[in-house]
Amino acid sequence: MMHFFRVVLLLLLAIAGTNANAQIVNVESRRIQTDTTGWAGSFGGNINLAKNVDKVFSASAFAHLQYKNSKNLYLFLGDYSFLKGAKKKYTDNTFFHLRYNRKISNLLRWEIFTQLQTNKITKIGNRFLAGMGPRFKLSGSGMLQVYLGVLAMYEYEKELTEPPVSHHHIRNSSYLSFTLKPTATLEIISTTFYQPRLNKWGDFRILNQESANLAITQKLSATINWNYLYDHFPVAGVPKSNYTLSTGFRYAF
Repeated sequence: MMHFFRVVLLLLLAIAGTNANAQIVNVESRRIQTDTTGWAGSFGGNINLAKNVDKVFSASAFAHLQYKNSKNLYLFLGDYSFLKGAKKKYTDNTFFHLRYNRKISNLLRWEIFTQLQTNKITKIGNRFLAGMGPRFKLSGSGMLQVYLGVLAMYEYEKELTEPPVSHHHIRNSSYLSFTLKPTATLEIISTTFYQPRLNKWGDFRILNQESANLAITQKLSATINWNYLYDHFPVAGVPKSNYTLSTGFRYAF
């Protein structure tokens, strides 16, 4: 079993230099809710129909490794996607995300994260993020959990334009997340992110994601995800809004 964990971790580190399927990654839908300490994880895949600059068909796979004890939570995430649209292929759709969560009290957590990605569809050559901030647990009942995050992050972005354009910004990265478990087999997660530049509040992004996971067996779940992204100042030639609808499966261990 430990050999399996090492293989998964090496896979995540190996894809660290490639890219992501979206400009904002919803980590909330990747957290594994468990009351036990130790290692947990999941992997799965999706078939996607998306509208960005063009209509795009894609197939993707993801891996997730998580370690938790009474005070600390570590998340390692990696995705790979194959995209094809408008008679073009996009093959380097991968991202790497590392997040640390420290429990201060029942109400308050402190989060630190870093992320590296690229996205040819939205003309992002490289995008590096690093940030931190408080995470508040507003509700923690068995059926409903509500979290509010108010983070600040550094962003480096290199656009796929001629000539290439680079940006260095400090942004707020706030989110509100609801996790609803109406039955033992159904989990619904709704998360909204808001990311304005701190020195130019009119330059902002909003992401909303709705996810539903239906348990088929104790470890295998069917998933459906809806993502909507609005970027007020996208790269030239890229629309301000785009969406992704995906279905697939997730296997947890």
